[in-house]
Amino acid sequence: MSRETDLSDLAVDIAREAGDLARRRRDEGVSIAATKSTLADIVTEADREVERLIRDRLEVERPGDGFLGEESGAAAGSTGLTWVVDPIDGTVNYAYGIPGYAISIGVVEGAPEPAAWTALAGVVHNPATGETFRAVKDGGAHLGGRRLAVNAEPADAGALIATGFSYDPDERAAQLAVLARVLPMARDIRRMGAASLDLAAVAAGRVDAYYERGLWPWDMAAGGLLVEEAGGRFAGAGGAALGRGLVIAAAPRLFDALDAVLTS
Repeated sequence: MSRETDLSDLAVDIAREAGDLARRRRDEGVSIAATKSTLADIVTEADREVERLIRDRLEVERPGDGFLGEESGAAAGSTGLTWVVDPIDGTVNYAYGIPGYAISIGVVEGAPEPAAWTALAGVVHNPATGETFRAVKDGGAHLGGRRLAVNAEPADAGALIATGFSYDPDERAAQLAVLARVLPMARDIRRMGAASLDLAAVAAGRVDAYYERGLWPWDMAAGGLLVEEAGGRFAGAGGAALGRGLVIAAAPRLFDALDAVLTS
């Protein structure tokens, strides 16, 4: 068994345990712990508790590895590997009881920055549906026993395209202007509220493409690998490096067409 597969197996085990905790806390009732970038950008007590569980498990199982989590920040390691974690991606969905949230765990080699790392394994687990998407570098992306593949060509009616919007009201007008340019090539638009699940949906062929601006490393560490291992392309728009700028996920031909529209 390869190192990458071992890492993926551990990530699946931890993500499912973390998902069980998140689901229990959701059933018990959610308390809002704080806001982050804006009043709309919330963090729940469950986010913090779930990240502590993941971090504690990794300190036991992989004590030399680094850690980068949305809630507790970064800790350097000695192995060259970093676990990049979003304990509950889609916190607003979670708080409202919408079953579109996920535990996202990626394992990367190199600097824990999207433009510099090599993703080795990634898991996106949705506790509400029980689905666990997993990817291993050079080993494919899977949902259960099914190997995933992006949609090579959209339907004649156009591409089903997912996106997301900023929590900052001042940025939304510009995002709506971009959306107006995308609509002519779209069959429809989906706004799911969790970047990791958007990327998993591209990998699974549930949507044809996804684009968004303002993602953090923990939003994309696992999902980006899912897309790539499903035969898609995940990169910055206009040839830019992956980061906080606009990113696109799609099959290669559709990626180029969407990129042309988004950067025109």
